[in-house]
Amino acid sequence: MTRFAQAAGRLAGVAGWLLGWRPDEFWRATPAELAAVLKAARGDEAPGDGVDGRELARLMGAMPD
Repeated sequence: MTRFAQAAGRLAGVAGWLLGWRPDEFWRATPAELAAVLKAARGDEAPGDGVDGRELARLMGAMPD
């Protein structure tokens, strides 16, 4: 458990520093969401891999927060 806590603490720090996430935003994110954001921040996303405007509007309507 100590290793998990240490790794989570480091990741929370990176998310706060690099992404501007507050602790509650970090803990609400899934591992897949965190991995996707960090991958994009590194520039590993291929152009065109995002969602189109219609899909973005649908997602924003489904998750307004």
